[in-house]
Amino acid sequence: MSADDDLARRIARRIAAEGPLSVAAYMAMALHDPHAGYYRRRAPIGRSGDFITAPEISQIFGELIGLWCADLWLRMGQPDPVLVVELGPGRGQLLDDFLRAAATVPQFRRAIRLFLVEASPVLRAAQAVRLAAAAPEFADDFGAVPEGPGFVIANEFFDALPVRQLVRGRADWAERLVAVHDGRLVFVDGGETPLASALVPAELRDSPPGTVVEVCPAGAAFAAAIAARFARHPGAALVIDYGRDRPAPGTTLAAVRQHRAADVLAAPGTADLSAHVDFAALAEAAAAGGAAVYGPVGQGRFLAGLGAAARLAALCAASPDRRSGLDAGLARLIDPAEMGTLFKVLALASPGLPAPVGFEHEGDEAADDHAERARGR
Repeated sequence: MSADDDLARRIARRIAAEGPLSVAAYMAMALHDPHAGYYRRRAPIGRSGDFITAPEISQIFGELIGLWCADLWLRMGQPDPVLVVELGPGRGQLLDDFLRAAATVPQFRRAIRLFLVEASPVLRAAQAVRLAAAAPEFADDFGAVPEGPGFVIANEFFDALPVRQLVRGRADWAERLVAVHDGRLVFVDGGETPLASALVPAELRDSPPGTVVEVCPAGAAFAAAIAARFARHPGAALVIDYGRDRPAPGTTLAAVRQHRAADVLAAPGTADLSAHVDFAALAEAAAAGGAAVYGPVGQGRFLAGLGAAARLAALCAASPDRRSGLDAGLARLIDPAEMGTLFKVLALASPGLPAPVGFEHEGDEAADDHAERARGR
């Protein structure tokens, strides 16, 4: 029996013993089962994997984030040491480029203490090799990272956190569940309850019957935990992901295998599962936790504001033979028809710090709106 078949059977046995699973519980098993979960035994990133991320597309991405952090570190008073924490660092490419750019501010580079929050043994091994010179320290979860001044980077991390799906019924909302029918995993709707209704964002609760809404309690908890750190220590976080500015109805949960769409419930553990990020929910949780919130802004706008065009020109001048690839890579990141608009950037920072580069025009109105929404939920 293959590990894939074994995981499907164990999910079915759990359903037989406990009843239908929430979508979030199913995602957690499919992605992180200790024996056959997707991230436990696969190398998912790259052309030979299932998907590709921005740092793999262009070195400019990680370099600009490194300079963004260096600039804010200078304006924070140059704390030494300073933590640089990446959540879900992939193959370590972002931080490799980040550290190269950080070296242009030598005192910042020397102050960095690097922490990688990674659950995948396969990806940890790749990160350890690529970032060996930086002596990274690993943590199984964010709570294990020591406290202190620092930066948190989350690129395509929040989209992989488990979501719950809620369906509008006649009187209340119900939770969408995963059950077994004729030997196959299928979606079913649970019973309508006021508790399920309470999970739905207030602005969507009066949606018509049949409406589906996704919520991510784990994402909100992460944002609140990051905010709590920055309430105690100076620092900032960048959340970069694909998603929505505001809560919206609709199912976004999707599976990807070998760069193609796959069935979410077929062969659990063999495909990446993800859902669009609700940036408003993250912003509200962070504001309630005491952080200043900036954005979200489109990824294209953010990178352009950090000087992506100037960096591209410098790279092309230094390596004319790479011009075509460099141009294409950056265009993919910033073009609205590619990743420039769907992907968004949210910054969370300690109260009292100056507005970070790329967010100078967000102003207090947006921050007040996030805080007001947090109080009203």
